[in-house]
Amino acid sequence: MPGPGGTELDRLRTACHQAAATVAEESLDLLVVVGGDPKTPKNPKVPKTGRTAEYPPDAAGSLREFGVPFAAGENSPHREDPPVLPLSLTIGKWLLSRASREVPQAAWWGIASDAATAECLELGEKLAALAPRVGMLAMGDGPGCRARGAPGAADPRADRYEAQVAASLAAADPLALAALDPRQDGPLFVAGRAAWQVLAGAAGQDAFDASLSYFAAPFEVTYFVASWRRRAVTP
Repeated sequence: MPGPGGTELDRLRTACHQAAATVAEESLDLLVVVGGDPKTPKNPKVPKTGRTAEYPPDAAGSLREFGVPFAAGENSPHREDPPVLPLSLTIGKWLLSRASREVPQAAWWGIASDAATAECLELGEKLAALAPRVGMLAMGDGPGCRARGAPGAADPRADRYEAQVAASLAAADPLALAALDPRQDGPLFVAGRAAWQVLAGAAGQDAFDASLSYFAAPFEVTYFVASWRRRAVTP
């Protein structure tokens, strides 16, 4: 994630780049990137809690304000005022732009922050059925309440929540992700729940091998980096 320099940030960035490279190197027909889409202050047509919608491939996005020299879509020849990606999808574009292998056809989906669990699961199922081999990059943060309250203070609610997410990702357990309570998003400042539940819907009941390569809370926000790979079906 963009932010101040430091060893912990380096660990996080490395884990993110490796995870993005892993999915980009798969032999996919389609790569779907999903991420939280909160309110866009400059666009009155976007409701307070954001929207669930697909963004065009030439949508704009920039990480310059975070000190990362990356921008996408600013010089699109197809439109004068391309739509602006939410931060989650902009970071997804940045990560994939650094992958060593060319990314296959990609679809970009912003997920409303208040999207109901059933809506997320249904969307994930639909996205997974768009092509024979679909990969997904789900972008979203864990609890950020410590950064908005007393930094460094103990928060048992956040501890329980992040432990549940970490265990779900490490075990490739879509049912556990689907069980996350949307009512916790606001109190805990969770930005990733909806995207994780889209992932759960896409995974369905298939079996996956999983690895959790990062789980920590630098800057008082919890980040997870995990990779799931569908197990081969034995004849």
